[in-house]
Amino acid sequence: MSAQHIHILYVDDEIHNLNAFKASFRRLYTVFTATSAEEAEEVLAKQEVHIIVSDQRMPKMTGIEFFESILDKYPEPIRMLLTGYADINAVIDAINKGQVYKYFSKPWNDDELKQNIDKAYEVYSLRKENKELTAKLLDVNEKLEFLLRQKLIS
Repeated sequence: MSAQHIHILYVDDEIHNLNAFKASFRRLYTVFTATSAEEAEEVLAKQEVHIIVSDQRMPKMTGIEFFESILDKYPEPIRMLLTGYADINAVIDAINKGQVYKYFSKPWNDDELKQNIDKAYEVYSLRKENKELTAKLLDVNEKLEFLLRQKLIS
């Protein structure tokens, strides 16, 4: 899959950060932006998103709280956290509660972030492929069990 087909949602209450992110990555990826958790959920409801990048410090809800709130409904996207603050407790919470794949400090380095987005997409793709293969395996096992039962009966 080409990088352009990688769909990223960036959530940040600061418009200039959203614009900077979009300017840096719109030629490489399909980028959706949201200024709040509510807006982000609207995007998730309408678009297939592979990677979600969220700012930690936002009004109403932190990035970690946002990730926690969508985990059941949208478990597939890989979650990445950006913050301008070196808050080790936030990092630990992000990993433990929000199932965050990677944590970055603001201001981000474009090259580093791009490399990690590409790696995160690899993880996303492998998880999806694994899920599909597991489903196929379960289906084949059911069919084999059925055939075995038919053979034992006859």
